Amino acid sequence: MEQGRNAAQSRVSGGLHLLPPPAPPLRSIAQLPGPKGRPIMGSAREINSTRFHQVLENWGRQFGPLYKFSILRRTFVVTSDRDVIATLLRDRPDVMRRSSRTSRMLEEAGTKGLFTAEGEEWRRERKLAMRALTPEVIHNFFPKLTALTERLRRRWHDAIAAGQPVDVLRDLKAYTLDVTIGLAFGHDIDTLEHEDNQLQRDIEFLFNRVARRLTSPFAYWRVPLLKRAVDREADAAAARIQQAIVGFIADTRRRMDANPALRGKPTNMLEALVAARDEDGSGFNDAVVIGNAITMVFAGEDTTSNTMAWLIDFLAAHPAAAAAMATEADAVLAGAAVLDDYHLLDHLHYADAATREAMRLKPVAPLMALEAASEIAIDGVRVPAGSIIFCLLRLSSERDSALERPASFLPERWLGGAGGDDPGRKMFPFGAGPRFCPGRYLAMAEIKMAMSMLAKNFVVEPIAGAPPAEETFTFTVTPSALPVRLRARTA
Repeated sequence: MEQGRNAAQSRVSGGLHLLPPPAPPLRSIAQLPGPKGRPIMGSAREINSTRFHQVLENWGRQFGPLYKFSILRRTFVVTSDRDVIATLLRDRPDVMRRSSRTSRMLEEAGTKGLFTAEGEEWRRERKLAMRALTPEVIHNFFPKLTALTERLRRRWHDAIAAGQPVDVLRDLKAYTLDVTIGLAFGHDIDTLEHEDNQLQRDIEFLFNRVARRLTSPFAYWRVPLLKRAVDREADAAAARIQQAIVGFIADTRRRMDANPALRGKPTNMLEALVAARDEDGSGFNDAVVIGNAITMVFAGEDTTSNTMAWLIDFLAAHPAAAAAMATEADAVLAGAAVLDDYHLLDHLHYADAATREAMRLKPVAPLMALEAASEIAIDGVRVPAGSIIFCLLRLSSERDSALERPASFLPERWLGGAGGDDPGRKMFPFGAGPRFCPGRYLAMAEIKMAMSMLAKNFVVEPIAGAPPAEETFTFTVTPSALPVRLRARTA
């Protein structure tokens, strides 16, 4: 086959057939640049678990768009080339898969579902998730989303009126968890007003433990004699979360048995999952429903609340942008304190632009770990099957950006049709390719609801003298704090 291809590409000159020059041989990973490291341990001492993404980004600026590093004699490939990353994401789940190490750790936390599935299993579960997150399901949930956003507004209003400080970061996490549980399971657990909610504490704790484990050189917690108290508590937290989800599923089944029409027109994600699972020949069981329900909780709480937190941090530092968002909120919400018309979400253009800009500068997922399912070549380098490839999503945007003042927060750059469809400004805040995040629409709706409410009713200001928010790697990138204060807007 190779000879036939060469012959087809040859040309005749003076009776001689001139063949194209042979392709250069592939380089090995060992030939890539990267930090030198130490014998046996490699670069383990340079890895800071809470700043893991920044360590890799700094090496990327030093060693270029394709480099390597080693830990305990295992070598990892890192790329910040945007075209390479786009190709790798497009080739999932067949050529590339999620890191098996990441998947196993997530499954230990109880999230065995769409996020960790691969191959045909992923295709089956993807269809299941898409049925549970249709625009119709979210549209039906919108009145509840309005009520939950009003609860957040009222909490902030009452605290300010009483002269009490507002813990914005904590409240955002509670709000997004309430939204996620409400949409996913049809329950109002009201973690916003009940700060001692066990489910919220367990989710937060488990998220942090998974992040610490991901950057650990070896899985010591799987060795009974090495397991620490914090790891046993992580197991207990995972068990409590699963028990809560099982209870939600039991309630859902009772509700659907009492009202069979819900099987045809589900009002929340869990009803859609149960209806699909109960169809003849579905191939799904309760374990799939439980795993995907837990995945929804993990995926829906931390990512969305952190995106809003970073956006608020930017608005506090850029009063002109905050004022522009307030002007838009006044026009779109008119006399309402909270958006109450589903169709008006699409009119919040500046809020959308500001969110895109915050995600560009402070993406909650600045890197992604992939694993080669078969041998591949990346930019002339042979990458064996099983190799882990870290994709530096934020650095890829930084490296290839043609934006004016790329380090500045300028939401206006996304207005006027010059934003997300321009391939020169492509980002990956929700992934890309076949595994593009199915919850993107819900996340953006949630963000627009909360941010338009904030802009309409409050002014956000930096706290003088407070240390700035720092990026902390907790599986997603979380602000170390949110040094802002709210005050009520005056007419």
